[in-house]
Order: sequence, then structure tokens, then C-alpha cells
Amino acid sequence: MPKKISKKISLIIVESPTKAKTLANFLNGDFLVESCNGHVRDLPKGKMGINIEQGFQPEYVIPTKKRKLVNNLKKIAAKANSLYYATDSDREGEAIAWHLSQALQSESQDPPTDEQKFYRISFHEITEEAIKQALKNPRSIDLNLVNAQQARRILDRLVGYELSPLLWKKLVKGLSAGRVQSPTVRLIVEREREIEKFKPEEYWSVVATLLKSPLKANPPLVEKINTFEAKLYKIGDKIISRLDVKTKKEVDEIVGDLKKSEYQVLDIKNRQINKPPLPPFTTSTLQQQANKELNFSTKQTMLLAQRLYEGVALEKKRTMGLITYHRTDSLNLAEEFLRETGQFISDKYGQKYLNIKHYKTKSKMAQEAHEAIRPTSCSREPEKIKKFLDNNQYKLYDLIWRRTLCSQMSSALVDAVSVNIEAKKIDNNQKTYILRTNGSNLSFDGWLKLYPKKQVENHLPHLSAEEKLDLIKVNADQHFTEPPARYNEASLVKTLEQYGIGRPSTYAPIISTIQERNYVQKEQGSFRPTEIGVLVNDLLLEHFPNIVDYQFTAQMENNLDKIANGQIDCLEMIGNFYFPFKQILEQKEKEIAKKFESEKTEKKCPECGQNLIIKMGRFGKFLACSGFPKCRYTKTLEQKQINAKLGIKCSKCQKGEIIKKRTKNKRFFYGCSRWPQCDFATWKNPATEHHPVKNAPSGK
Repeated sequence: MPKKISKKISLIIVESPTKAKTLANFLNGDFLVESCNGHVRDLPKGKMGINIEQGFQPEYVIPTKKRKLVNNLKKIAAKANSLYYATDSDREGEAIAWHLSQALQSESQDPPTDEQKFYRISFHEITEEAIKQALKNPRSIDLNLVNAQQARRILDRLVGYELSPLLWKKLVKGLSAGRVQSPTVRLIVEREREIEKFKPEEYWSVVATLLKSPLKANPPLVEKINTFEAKLYKIGDKIISRLDVKTKKEVDEIVGDLKKSEYQVLDIKNRQINKPPLPPFTTSTLQQQANKELNFSTKQTMLLAQRLYEGVALEKKRTMGLITYHRTDSLNLAEEFLRETGQFISDKYGQKYLNIKHYKTKSKMAQEAHEAIRPTSCSREPEKIKKFLDNNQYKLYDLIWRRTLCSQMSSALVDAVSVNIEAKKIDNNQKTYILRTNGSNLSFDGWLKLYPKKQVENHLPHLSAEEKLDLIKVNADQHFTEPPARYNEASLVKTLEQYGIGRPSTYAPIISTIQERNYVQKEQGSFRPTEIGVLVNDLLLEHFPNIVDYQFTAQMENNLDKIANGQIDCLEMIGNFYFPFKQILEQKEKEIAKKFESEKTEKKCPECGQNLIIKMGRFGKFLACSGFPKCRYTKTLEQKQINAKLGIKCSKCQKGEIIKKRTKNKRFFYGCSRWPQCDFATWKNPATEHHPVKNAPSGK
């Protein structure tokens, strides 16, 4: 039921109840704050919902589950003299505001009164000052941003609804193709093929352990301090690269020579290295760093950031936004925040730690009017508000707080020394080896004061030119080159950004979607393509290269940015893509043969006795009864991967064994064989290390 309103008031509509509660804290009784729970209109389910003949006109509908909410908002809006759309300050938020205006304004009054006003307000942080400032500076809805969001939605719908049926016919029913998801799958498939083709190369490293002064003159403690390692750097005048020493025979000769050599310091080079801090977080860098440092997925990071942005109840249960808007590609920081930060750093750490900087993003399309992700107040230190946050919220807030403050602190200064050491064979002065050792000492910590774990030092004893050294031992280690690493969430987001695939708000949905469609699976934190993912990728790459082409996808994103900036026409851009695409689609419909036919087997169905056949499904090959649909027996062909014992005892109960299992969503995990008596479960492979996770899957 709509709230009873006794007088004319101003209505503010935001996306979420949490955001509404936070705003209500800052406003008096003249404002009523309601939430719309995201989009109130969308393209219909079950049909394309785009009238191509009428200039790609979208046919928006109010979803069934939103009708009651929208009707209530209409009734409340009808009694308000002012209506403010306070949705997020990006394209999606602008589109939500526009859809709200279309759903509410036409029916809020019949007809609207002269006193009734409609406004759009936006803000980058949910604080009292930011909200009140936004109310003083309302604007109209930015239709360029709305058009850009609509163009993205229309393009995605056109690709999905036109191309997916072809995949059903030629590959497997139920498949789908995505405008940005397909190039992402291609990245993962191509990396997997690099790994498969990789051939390791053998190489050796040579390290000598040296002593600063004669061995007999040193007590054990002094000897330890004066001992250091130096790596082989040159043989004669030739610099030795990593792969130059390839065989045991070569390395044995080198080690033999070094054991019979005299050692002397050849030269010493001292320099000071300036290590500047990193800039504040954008969406992509936050996702990358949260994955690296906290092992958060992109989706988890965005959900946590959303909560920190919308508001957390602090002292006296007063809800307040703790960070600025978390979907941004800008590195800009507000001048007022910089002034506050400057005072905070100066007071807490001293003036020498302060170095206010203005960062500029390299992206031409970044919206500099927005800000980087930062705390709403640097004085709100993580430890002071830890009790109001859950563990993961605290970790992410702490990461954002430290990164932001560090960006405005002085560079760290490292005193570095590089020492070349000559080794001459005692019985052959013509053959010489040069070994090199490097040392570093932190002379000023600067921004590293907030990152003590990153302070890696390597102390060397004081050495002088021409000083003679004693050899303690020579080690030669065998190595093999390793294949390129599979993408994890951090490296995939970084690569998507480098290629210009997607935008800050889309990275998390892209990664979720390609897993939900079973085109890729995550194992031990890294992505590998599934059989069906490879098949779909190869078909698209052969017949629809533009759909998976990195440059083409990036150009489409640039065009969407240009629509948002009012530089190009929305309909023209969609038409330029769609009509050639449709022509190729009709041609390929006739040309492409079905890629996978059922294979007969000699195996019998255990339920009806008819022959079993091998079929291809969304989750790979499986056995099915040839008597379908009368007999619906099926069996996966991946049993060798499921419930496979790893030969590791359960660390929780110490009785069961760890087994590789799979969830209903086809994601692999590891659990105890004694489930349900023991509920141990983890996403990580315990063969390498145990990583139990909160909300891990049950052992079913």
C-alpha cells in the first residue's frame, strides 16, 4: 500500500532501499524517499521486442514482478508537488531515471498541475553535503546518456536473438552468443591453446655464495652478516641471458671453473630509486587488486562496494555512505577531499609524507567529471569503524582507504646498489666470469608506511672496489620455462580493459555470464574453456569474425561512448552494425552444416535396453537413450572428473578423503567423502593448498 501523505511534499526516487534509508537520514520531513529496486521497464521476455522497421524502436514493458511497485510509486508521485530522480550517475542510472519518468510522469497527475516539477539530481557520494548540494543544482535527464544505454541494450538484444537460434540449429539447443561475452570467451580459448602448444625449454641458473673477508677471521655471526649471493652475469664480454645456459654439460663446466677461481669486486654502482605511489582506484583496478589481495571475485567486489557506497549504519545507527560511486574510469579526486586528505596526512604522519597529486586517466573516453573510488572522508579510518562492518566489507574499505591516502603521499626512496664481481680461474687468467649482486635499503618509507608488507629489502655487506672475496659454494639449479598462465579474474579484467572490451560497469556481468553459460569454468581461481565453449568460439570465429574481433568490439564501445557524448547518432550506429550482420546471418544459415551429430554406441540403456548414443549438450557430451522421448535415461561422460579422489585426508575431520565434485551449476569444488557427517568444502584444490571459503557449497 502507498504511504499516506497529508501534505504536498517532494518525492525522491532512488534504486535501492538501502540508498533510500541513507538519503532519508539527511533530509527533513519535506522529502519522502522511495526506492524503485533498479529498472522498472525492460525489453520483453520471449520475443525480441525491437521494431526494426520503425527505426529499431524498443518495445518496453513493465515486468510482472514490478507492476505493484510501479503502481504504488504512481500514486505517491501523484500527490507530490516535486519529483526528483536520484538514480546513479552513470548511463544505467540515467536510463533508470528516464524509464521512471516515462512510467510515472504521464500518469502522476491527470493532467499535471502547473506546480508539479520533475528533476534529475546526481551525486558521486552519499553524504549530507553531497545530497543537499545536488538538490540545489537539479538538471534535466541527459538523453545522450539514455541513448547510449538504449543502444547497448538494443545491440545486445539483436545479437542474442538473431545469432543464438543459429547456434541452436548448428551446435546445441539452448546456446547463446553475446556481443561482449563472445570476445571474452575467445581470449580464454586462445590462451588455452597457447598452453596446449607450449613446449618447455630447459635452462640453468648459477649462483655463488660469497664471503666479504677471510673465513677464519670471522666468528659465526659476523660470517652470516658478511655472506651474500651473486648470480652469473657475463662470461668474458658476453652477457648471459636467462636461457643461454641450456644443458648440464655447459653448467658443469661453468661450476667447475668458478670453484677454481679467485673473486674480486670489480665495480660498485649506487643510485637512489624513487618509488611513487599508485593512483586511486577505478572500477577495473579495484576489481583487480581485490582479487589479488583479498581473493574476491569481480562480482563479490562490486556487491561489497555497492553496500559501502549506499550506506552503512555507524554511530547512533546513522546510515552513511563510506565510499564514492564505484563504477568509474576516472582518476580525479575532488579538491575539497584533497584539502581534507592533505591536512589528515600532515597531522597523522608529518609534512614530509604529504605530496598532493592530480592524476589523469589515459582513457580518452573517461568521464573526468566523475571521481575515482575513494572514502567519503579520509578521517573515517578503517580501524575506527571496523565494528560496524562485516569482515569482507572491512577488508574492501581498508583497501580503498589505504590506496586513496597512499596516492597523496610522498614517494618511497630506496638506496640501491649493484655490484659486479670478477671471477678469474686460478690456472687460466684469460677466462673470466662476471657475477652480479644487487642490494636495496629503504631510506624513506613514504607511502609504504601504509603498506609495510611491500617493503622488501636486500641488505649487502659494505663492499669496496678491488676488495677480494672468498667463495663458500656454487649452486646450479635446473629450470624449465613455463607456459603462459591461464586468466584469473584480475588478469582477465585487466585484459578486457586493455582491449577496450566492455566498460567498468560490465566487467563483473561479463565474467558471471560466461560461467553461467558454461563456456568457461573456474578451477583453482583460473579460467579454462569448456568443450562447448571452444565449439561456439570456433564457429563464431570462422563465420562471424566481427562478433569475436577485439578491435571491432572495442570500436563498438567507443561508438557507444560517442553517443553518450552526443557526437554520433544512435540509430545510424545501430543500423551500420545490424544490416550487414543480418545479411551475413542469412547467408551462413544456408552454408553452415550441423557441427555435431549423434554418435551410435554398442552400450545398452540400463532402463529400457535400447542402444545408447552420444549427444552434445550445453555441458558437453553425454550418453542418452536412443528411445527418447519414451525413455529419458542420460549419463554424463565426465565421470572420470567427478568424485575423483585426490589421495588427501580431510583436514577438518581427519577421517574422510578429499573428493573433486561439481555443483548443480557445473562448477567444480572439493569436499569430504564423509559428507554429510563432515561438511568441509572449498573451491581451491587442496592438492596445492587448503582454502576453505565462506558459504562454500555443501558436499552434495
